[in-house]
Amino acid sequence: MKKLILAAIVCVLSVTYSQAQLLPSFKLGVKGALNFSSLHSEGKLFNSDTKTGYQLGVWGRVGIAGFHVQPEAYFASKRVGITENSEDGEGTFKSLDVPILLGTRIGLGPLGFRIQAGPVFSFAQDGEIKINNVTRWEDYKKSSTGIVGGLGVDVSSFTVDLRYEHGLTNIGQNATPDQKIRMWSIGVGYAFL
Repeated sequence: MKKLILAAIVCVLSVTYSQAQLLPSFKLGVKGALNFSSLHSEGKLFNSDTKTGYQLGVWGRVGIAGFHVQPEAYFASKRVGITENSEDGEGTFKSLDVPILLGTRIGLGPLGFRIQAGPVFSFAQDGEIKINNVTRWEDYKKSSTGIVGGLGVDVSSFTVDLRYEHGLTNIGQNATPDQKIRMWSIGVGYAFL
């Protein structure tokens, strides 16, 4: 009799879980993050060219059957150190970034772990590049693409993300070495829907 009751409980939980996975889910929220970016890392994750910036924006998540799409839009300030022709400088790229992440969530109820990856499209709004006190903003492209991936944790309505973004576009107009944004970010968010 105990085995029959236990089997019935497992069966009911399995059906409930599978139906919950097949129902579409929707979330909408806000997020903020610190980012650590560089234009070239010379094979290192962090070096003297890595500078700290920030991100502020909104995100949404639509999921079904354990998978989800998470589009985001945020304002980003990416600060980088620049070395060009043995001259040191610093730059700030202020952009509207639009990642479209595909992922999966593992967990039940209010606690879940996410794995996500996808493209990111960046549109420069403003910025400043100074090398030896000479402004060189016109030497850089105003849009770029990259790929972003990372891990996240959901605890009820709160989210925490750790991501790496690797630029695919050489953002220098005439730069001989490729100048691509490489960035780590750690962010927190809140889902109000």
